[in-house]
Amino acid sequence: MIVPFVDLQAQYKTIKTEVGVAIERVLETAAFVLGREVEAFEAAFAEYTNAQFCVGVNSGTAAIQLAVTACGIGAGDEVIVPANSFFATAEAVSTAGATPVFVDADSVSYTIDVGKIEAAITKRTRAIIPVHLYGQTADLDPIFEIAARHDLAIIEDAAQAHGSLYNNRKVGALGRAGCFSFYPGKNLGAYGEGGAVVTNDAEVARRVRLLRDHGSEQKYRHEIIGYNFRLEGIQAAVLAVKLKHLDCWNDLRRRHAARYAELLAGTSLALPREMPYARHVYHLYVVQTNNRDALHKTLTEAGIGTGIHYPTPIHLQPAYHSLKYKAGDFPTTERQAARVLSLPMYPELRDEQIAQVAEACMNAARAASA
Repeated sequence: MIVPFVDLQAQYKTIKTEVGVAIERVLETAAFVLGREVEAFEAAFAEYTNAQFCVGVNSGTAAIQLAVTACGIGAGDEVIVPANSFFATAEAVSTAGATPVFVDADSVSYTIDVGKIEAAITKRTRAIIPVHLYGQTADLDPIFEIAARHDLAIIEDAAQAHGSLYNNRKVGALGRAGCFSFYPGKNLGAYGEGGAVVTNDAEVARRVRLLRDHGSEQKYRHEIIGYNFRLEGIQAAVLAVKLKHLDCWNDLRRRHAARYAELLAGTSLALPREMPYARHVYHLYVVQTNNRDALHKTLTEAGIGTGIHYPTPIHLQPAYHSLKYKAGDFPTTERQAARVLSLPMYPELRDEQIAQVAEACMNAARAASA
């Protein structure tokens, strides 16, 4: 039995009729870029995240870049980001003109180590971007305290955490702005690229709307230099359909994670732990092992899809060579990069598939110890 890492076709089959109606509506109205479908989704997602405003954009990367710029951050400024994240977190800071400053990961949660943030703050620091990684929230309250002491903005990267809770509050609108990706494989994924900025700050929302559409609020009148980062109508219509199912899908992910934990208990694998302040939505189910490459090979040969998130930390990427970071600067992040493996995780995953993955993991462990 083949077990894919993620199965978007299986999800599509469950909502095919709803999605067809939504796309047909866009085709009939020809509102392909922005328009009523985007506005309707923005309103629905703002309500879902308990935010006053939501601005749809064309990717999660664009969402971070525009949020950083809308907060008045640019050339000469520094923004603290975790070393353990997808490249886009730092990249968007750079494309906004600022400089990312990396901080190591926590050894248990995988998110930013809050105890190491303050040492990274300089007179040029303007913001902190905590990343809610793999579906688990960063520990925000200590970060808010640090930000308050140093007058820094908090911009949440919630690209992997749609519906995740921090102390029973949905993430995204807890800082000055929150950024989401709707890449197809996300918990809430479009059928192409998409993203959004949510905020309770009216001025941030206004500036993001300007920036996403060539700096324009009125056609052919451009107040500032902006970008073409607009969300498409078809993507918004699809997202509006899928948003109605998101909580149910997240519950299924949590159920699958519990089943993995039950079956893999007692193995040598380090399993993900839900932190006491978080409600994990398991965008990814990430385990750690010293035999990562061997386990990856064994599972692949057994027809089981896996992922490695992320094999080369951001601070060691060639693109950031000029920042002069080196191996050993962030040991926890680097250790995780060498040990993590993401197992199949999606709402439609079946119990027998989970059992097959667990059995293959245990077989690999036995082979490694023989």
